[in-house]
Amino acid sequence: MAGAATASVDSDSSSPIVTARDVTKVYKRGSEPGLIGRIVGRSEPPAVHAVDSVSLEIAPGEIVGLAGSSGSGKSTLLHLLSGLEQPTAGTVSFRETDLAALSARERTRHRLENIGIVFQRFHLLDSLSARANVALPLVELGVPKRERRKRATELLERIGLGDRITHRPGELSGGEQQRVAIARALITDPALVIADEPTGELDTATGQKILEEFKQVAENRTIVLASHDQETLEICDRVIRLRDGAITTRQTQEVNR
Repeated sequence: MAGAATASVDSDSSSPIVTARDVTKVYKRGSEPGLIGRIVGRSEPPAVHAVDSVSLEIAPGEIVGLAGSSGSGKSTLLHLLSGLEQPTAGTVSFRETDLAALSARERTRHRLENIGIVFQRFHLLDSLSARANVALPLVELGVPKRERRKRATELLERIGLGDRITHRPGELSGGEQQRVAIARALITDPALVIADEPTGELDTATGQKILEEFKQVAENRTIVLASHDQETLEICDRVIRLRDGAITTRQTQEVNR
């Protein structure tokens, strides 16, 4: 196992919004021992340390990037920070709450109220309009229909999709679908936004436009994004680099925000 590494904010910054302490996530490769396991006489399938003894703190208002090649642990770490997955070892805390101390239902509620997630492949529902897709988290929170429609319409107008609110995903371009996904992540006014390869499915020109809109709409929010794209990482205040699930280097960047 790689040694632990820590990435922390400056000592004079405010209390962290999210903290990871010696977080490890281990997956088993399959449910039965494979050929390699039989060759070496192992009775258990080989384990993969997707995240390996990672510690970090993220301050309110920071934009933090996670960099690394495919398989470096970026997406798994995002899932752990958001509470979508639980660590095999270590703790993840949102403000002062240990996410592992919450029940599954409480973690779901926590994500709805505090965290917006932009998935790499959008995860929009094909049968719903752009407005209905954006409003989905509000449905789960029990917000009345009139208020849901109003808030979703206003947010879509803000990101330039006011003329697309009734269009379904199949009627939208890739960039428009990404805008809808971003609006859905922001509809609950979350304190923390998690974005997995936010421009990974887009061409360079569209990706840069989406990034600028993302920065404007998510202004003053805490953002953690994973990307292997250097231009995407340039919007970050800090970049934390991962390799084989462990932190390798940390970089501080001066960014005009």
